[in-house]
Amino acid sequence: MKKIKSLSVLFATVGFVGLLNGCAGIDTSQSDNSSESIEGQPVETVDSQTVEETPVDPLAEFDKEVTEKWTNTAKILAGIKVDENSKFSEIQATNSWQNHRNFLENSWSQLESQQLSKVRKWSSEHLKAINDTSPSVFYPFSGPDFLYAYSLFPQGKEYVLIGLEPVGTVPDFDQLSPAQSAQKIQEAKNSLFAILKYSFFRTNDMKVDMARQGVLPILFLFMGRTNQTILDVEYVGVAKDATVQKYQEGMVPGVKISFVPEGESTPRTLYYFSTDLSNGGLEKNPEFKTYMQQIKQPVTYLKAASYLMHYGTFSTMRNLVLSQSDNLLQDDSGIPVKSFNTEQWNLTFYGNYTPPRAPFNQQEYQPDLMTIYRSNKNIDKLNFGIGYNFGPNESNLMLANPK
Repeated sequence: MKKIKSLSVLFATVGFVGLLNGCAGIDTSQSDNSSESIEGQPVETVDSQTVEETPVDPLAEFDKEVTEKWTNTAKILAGIKVDENSKFSEIQATNSWQNHRNFLENSWSQLESQQLSKVRKWSSEHLKAINDTSPSVFYPFSGPDFLYAYSLFPQGKEYVLIGLEPVGTVPDFDQLSPAQSAQKIQEAKNSLFAILKYSFFRTNDMKVDMARQGVLPILFLFMGRTNQTILDVEYVGVAKDATVQKYQEGMVPGVKISFVPEGESTPRTLYYFSTDLSNGGLEKNPEFKTYMQQIKQPVTYLKAASYLMHYGTFSTMRNLVLSQSDNLLQDDSGIPVKSFNTEQWNLTFYGNYTPPRAPFNQQEYQPDLMTIYRSNKNIDKLNFGIGYNFGPNESNLMLANPK
């Protein structure tokens, strides 16, 4: 929006004398622009000038050619057609890409109708106050799950995802042969089975699927499918002083993706860091704990977190989330309900609590959480599955707001 600034050059004596004359009943009106004189000294009058400011384009700092390449790469991975004039148009003419596109079109259509549209609707009804603040979204134990982070918190100004999986690289389709391109597309497709069917990535699968490619191709695929323009990609790390810098050996490795949703003009940021969040891992990299503590008033999201923060070996991370979070949304695999002091937190429950399924066992079962669900008949149901218990009327969510 253009801003108009009016600059009026006034002499203080004019205002002061005008005030005196008004009080004395002296007529100061003039029929022309001639100057008055005070004690023989002329007082100049200067017409106000209107100066038009040039609007600042928040996207001007990004290279358009680079942006086009990143965005089209995301589309190719996401099975979305690029412009025929794009250098990637040849890829989408291949049978392998056509098969990839057909698979994703069918799978995504089903995912959208059965899952994502319901998640977004639920978010608009129950998370509106949080989303209206354009929060920082903190998602530890996430893997490359930008999809649900964005579906639940679509107005996040910053997303910080953390997992054990390596950052990896984005396929450079400019430099790959048709066979190599087909392989990269197939690798990305192979990683999607669990999250398309169950709403989460299975840890053992990720160890295999992302050992070579890392998380970047999946992040790109999800960003393509959620209609993001990818402005830039930077390999970054958390340095010893807990700042995010260009990656150098010895830093906690990560990636910074600058992006903007379709129809918007204000850049946003997605970070992914690959590191161990156990007590031992944070002792080895104390700068990463400091970095996480510097994220201002985040909403923390925990899904399919392997019940890790139920155990003492992840107590540092559990305490950090409880002390840092402005709001917290989780399923039962996050922080056990007994860890929330009800004098400090308002807790709202959704869905239905069912005992953990294999490979987890009775150690992760929460009898106090079961009591809450059984004793409260007014808990709102969820019409979608999310987390490990993804079947009809099995999923649960808990929203925690500090008092």
